[in-house]
Parts: sequence; C-alpha cells; structure tokens
Amino acid sequence: MSRGVGTKCIHLEEEEGKVNNYGAISFPIYQTATYAHPGVGCSTGYDYSRLQNPTREQLEKVVAALENGIDALAFSSGMAAVAMLMELFRPGDHIIADADLYGGSIRLFKNVSEKNGISFKSIDCHKEDVEKYINENTKAIYIETPTNPMMNVTDIEAVSKIAKKHDILLIVDNTFLSPYFQNPLDLGADIVVHSGTKFLGGHNDTLAGFLVTDREDISEKLRFLIKTTGSGLAPLDSWLILRGIKTLAVRMEKAQQNAIEIAHWLKTQKAVTKVIYPGLEEHPGYEIMKKQARGFGSMLTFRLESKEFALAILKNVRMIKYAESLGGVETLITYPTTQTHADVPKEIRERNGITEETLRLSVGIEDVKDLIDEFGKVFAEAEKETKN
Repeated sequence: MSRGVGTKCIHLEEEEGKVNNYGAISFPIYQTATYAHPGVGCSTGYDYSRLQNPTREQLEKVVAALENGIDALAFSSGMAAVAMLMELFRPGDHIIADADLYGGSIRLFKNVSEKNGISFKSIDCHKEDVEKYINENTKAIYIETPTNPMMNVTDIEAVSKIAKKHDILLIVDNTFLSPYFQNPLDLGADIVVHSGTKFLGGHNDTLAGFLVTDREDISEKLRFLIKTTGSGLAPLDSWLILRGIKTLAVRMEKAQQNAIEIAHWLKTQKAVTKVIYPGLEEHPGYEIMKKQARGFGSMLTFRLESKEFALAILKNVRMIKYAESLGGVETLITYPTTQTHADVPKEIRERNGITEETLRLSVGIEDVKDLIDEFGKVFAEAEKETKN
C-alpha cells in the first residue's frame, strides 16, 4: 500500500526497522568536505562532498519519494537547479516556455540560455495550442502551473501527451503547489523543478532547488552535471530543508485554508478589482486543478483600483511582511512589478497581466482572523491616503 504524502514527509519507508546514525531521530548534518578511504580501491560510498554528502543524499531521497520519482538532485538555489537543467540542451535546440513564468527564469532564458544558443518560444500554455509551435529542433516544453504570479493553470496530462507524441521533454515547475498538492511526474512530466527555498523549506531561512525525474537516462545526465559543476546543496542547508519538509503537510493545509478565506474577503473589498486564486470556482483553471491536484495552494494574486492604493497597502502592512519570496510560515506580500518580475520588460509584464496595480500574496499559517483584521486596517488606511 502506498504511503500518504504526509507520512512520506517524515518517514522513508526503506529505513523503517533500522537503527542508523546511533538512533538519531533528526538526521545528522555531515559537515565534511572529504572522506577517508578504508584502503586502495575501497570507499565508504562517499568520496567528496561535491559528489555526494549523506545529509544531501537523505534529502534527495525524501524529495524523490514525495514526487514519486526515481531520483532528486538538490542544488544551492532554485535558479541553480534551472541553470543546470539548461545544460541538458545544446546550441540550436528550441524550447517552448510558458509566457507567465517566475521573472528569474525568464531572465536566465533571455540572458544566459539564449547566449548559449538555445532559443525559446513564449506562449500561453494554458490556452494556446502548444503542438502548433513544435518544430524539428524543439526539445522541451517548460511550464509552471499555477503560474507565477497570474495563477494560470495548464493541463499537465494533456501537454504530456503532446510532448510524448513528439518525443520531447515536459518540464514542470511545481514550486507553487509543492509535492503535497501536486505530482507532475504522475501526470506524464519528465522533470519536476522546485525552488526548495519556498514551501519545502517553509521557514524563509535557507535557499535550495531541486530537479526530480522518473527517467534513468535523465538522472544519469544530471548526476554527471551536478558533480562536474559543483552546484549541489551544502550539508547544513540540506538539513534545514529536511527539517522543513517534516511539517510540509500541516503547513500546506493551514496556509491553504487561510488563503481561501482571504480570497473570499478580498472579493468583498470595493478597492479590489480582481482576485485570482485557483480555488475560486470562477477561476478558469478550477476544474483542471480539481482533476490534477489535491489542493489549490496558498498563493493568490489581486489587483487594486489604482497603483497608489497598491503602494499604500505595501507601506502600511505590519504583521504581514512586504517581502520577496513565498511559501514560508509568514504571510508575505509582493509587488511583482519591482520585485519578482522587475527584469521582465514592461510590455511583456503587462501582456501577462502584471500591472502596477497587481499584488501577489503568499499566505502563511497565522490565525486567519488576525490576517484579515490587519488587511481591514491596511485597506482603511490606504483608502484615506489615496483620497487625500
């Protein structure tokens, strides 16, 4: 019988009944760069921490189990993971990428990957015919679902069928939902990307990134690349993410519960012109989310009546923090125009719906009454300031 995802966050089934690491319940931090050998031609299984480290290996096993993959690789950040992913491709290769991606991914593709000879076609994968953009040198389709920050939802299974028909890779950034709510490999994806800094870590205290696959050939290529470039996650950071994952299930459930209540509250505010949350029935991706995910997550985006009102909210929040990033226990509010998507050209931002009136909210696990009370005060203050 398959273990529940909440149990997988805490226990590796293969270790049950064993007493390893002197019985330590918290997996040890192996803070070492190198390892002694018993003799010539003999190894403990670890030679040098750039190649592998026991703490990082434990973390990778846990993430692979959560995503139902055969291998997961832990990197020093989410962008380090995406940069490594691009090393699977060669000059002349073509990638179809969702138009509404995290700004850092767009920056990498435009300023690094294109320089290295890889071309990209940006389309709205949630509503366009992806297949018509595939040509003879197309090697992959790269999507986020839901997207950052406009919460567009793409049917992973439908796109995977197109990818398999043309023998190209489907890559899914699963950061927004985490493996607790969504498992793209089960829906036909070849590679899953995570910024482990976000929900997997959950405490805004370290950076990490992951690539997960259920294909031996991809695992072999990525293992060669990570040992060659040395971008693997350090032992202490690996331990922090391991610790964070133990509470992933309870954090995701609580944060989602809060997000649903806040989304409905925002809809009642006259200064709010649009609330974008896939857990609202009017969201165009609502039915797809019910089909391919176990929840709707805790990310939402909303638009205000004016830029001035949006800026006044950012100025007046106190318990809710005006900060970049997402997925932690604290509720964070972000201004995509100057933060996550600052490097994306204005015309592309606005085409994707990211206007100067747009705010993104990562809902945390505080008491929802306190969050709504603060928003009530902040909205009232913003209304006074923008009327003067």
